[in-house]
Amino acid sequence: MPKIAGGCLCGKVRYSTDAEPALSAVCHCKHCQKQTGTSYSTLVAVPKGSLIIEGESLATFNDVGESGLPVLRHFCKNCGSPISTDVKAMPDLDFIKAGTLDDSSWFEPQIQIWCDHTQPGVKIEGDGPKFEKNPPAG
Repeated sequence: MPKIAGGCLCGKVRYSTDAEPALSAVCHCKHCQKQTGTSYSTLVAVPKGSLIIEGESLATFNDVGESGLPVLRHFCKNCGSPISTDVKAMPDLDFIKAGTLDDSSWFEPQIQIWCDHTQPGVKIEGDGPKFEKNPPAG
């Protein structure tokens, strides 16, 4: 697998990590749909603290997840590209928006979540587990 690295549309924000992905996913929740402006979000989870962000500082939209806990959505304040998400209900992970990867050739979602919010006309493909909401904890 190539090193995980990427950045925003305008190039003012860059990130990288040497960590192996903990998880790759597709999220169909309404909040991800609104943040991405499309039917779902593709995500790569890495261990908390392993993600190095360089360049311009990120802006943050303070959201709240189904758990009632904060979901901090970080994006480039210049071009608006969503970069990462800090889900307080999953405190050991940072979620990178896979669309911002320099090389996404290795990306293959392991799971799909919030499938009960899938947009009409979107066919959920792949062999991995599919959850109506978040996967069970544990």
